[in-house]
Amino acid sequence: MHQKPVIGISTGDINGIGPELIIRTFTDARILDMCTPVIFGSHKVINFYRRISGDPNINYQIIRDPSKAAVRQLNILNCWEEEVTITPGQLNETGGKYAVRSLVAAAQALRENKIQGLVTAPLHKNNTQSAEFNFTGHTPYLKSLFEVNDVLMLMVAENFRVGLVTEHVPVSEIAKHITRDRILSKLGVLNHSLIRDFGIDRPRIAVLGLNPHAGDEGLIGREEEDIIKPAIKEAKNNYIVMGPFSADAFFARGQHDNFDAVLAMYHDQGLIPFKSLALTPGVNFTAGLPGVRTSPDHGTAFDIAGKNAADHSSFLTSVYKCLDIIEKRNFYRENHKNPLKKITSVILANAVDEKIEENGEAEK
Repeated sequence: MHQKPVIGISTGDINGIGPELIIRTFTDARILDMCTPVIFGSHKVINFYRRISGDPNINYQIIRDPSKAAVRQLNILNCWEEEVTITPGQLNETGGKYAVRSLVAAAQALRENKIQGLVTAPLHKNNTQSAEFNFTGHTPYLKSLFEVNDVLMLMVAENFRVGLVTEHVPVSEIAKHITRDRILSKLGVLNHSLIRDFGIDRPRIAVLGLNPHAGDEGLIGREEEDIIKPAIKEAKNNYIVMGPFSADAFFARGQHDNFDAVLAMYHDQGLIPFKSLALTPGVNFTAGLPGVRTSPDHGTAFDIAGKNAADHSSFLTSVYKCLDIIEKRNFYRENHKNPLKKITSVILANAVDEKIEENGEAEK
C-alpha cells in the first residue's frame, strides 16, 4: 500500500487562468483524500484569485519544504516573497517571469524526488523566453532538466492517445524535422510509456503520414516512401506498429479506436482531431521522463482570466491522470520484480494479442 503521493503544482502565468484552475480544483476536499498537493508559487497570488473566485475560505498551509507538506490540506511553497502586480488577462513580462520561477522550483523538486508528480498550469511562450529559459514550452525544458535522450508530447483522453513527432515547429519547417531516427526514437518512448505508464502489455501503435493521402506512393511528397515507411518497417522488429495512414481518412473512419496510440507527424495533425474527438477532457503528458508530469490541454486563456469563468475540468483530469500514472508505474515496478507475475502478464498479453490478430484476419 503506497502513501498518498505528493503532487507539485506550478502556477503558470499568474495573469492567466492557472491560479483560478488550481483554486477550483482543490476547493473540493475530496481530492485531498487522494493526494497531498503543493503549490509552487505565492500565497499572495492565491489570495488574490480566491477573492475573485468568491470562495475566500479555501484553507492552505505555507511550507518551506515539500517533505513538510500537511496531508488533507492544500500546501503552498512560496517561490518568491516580493510584492507582485497581478493584472489578469494581460500578457506581460511579470507573468512570464513568475511562471518560469514557479516551474523551475516545481520541476527541480520532481527531479530530486521530493514530489511524486507534477501538474503544470499553462504558461505563454512569448513572455517566458530569456537567456536563462530558452525553451518553447514545458516539454523541451523538462527534457533538458532531466537530461534524457528523448521525450514525447502525448495527448491523453479516455478514448485515445496521440503523440507528436514534432511539437512547436513552424509548418514551413516541419518536413526537415521528420527523420527516420526521430520517428524511431518517438516510437520507442511511446511504446515503453504505454507499457509502463498505462499498463498495456502489447501496445498497438498507428503512425500517420506527413503528406495528403500519405504521399500517394510518392506522388505527393517523398517523405512516406523514403523516411516514414522504412522507419515503420524497422520498428516492427520490436513493436506492433502500422502505417503510414492518411490522417484525414484515419480519424474520419474511427480507425484510432483500433489502436492504443497514434503517432502524428506534427502538432495540428494530431491535436485538431484529438481535441475534436476526445470524449473526456484532454491531458498533456510528457512521456519519457523519470518523473510524472501532466498538464491541461489548453493555454493561458487571457480573454477570460480573472472573470471567474475558467473551466477547470481539464486541470482536474490532469491531476487524476498524474495519480493514475504514478500508480501504474508502482505496479509496473512491483510486477517486474516478481518473475512469476511477469510471466503471467506475458502469457495473458500474448493471448489477447492473438485474439486481436484473429479478429483482424476475419475483417479482411
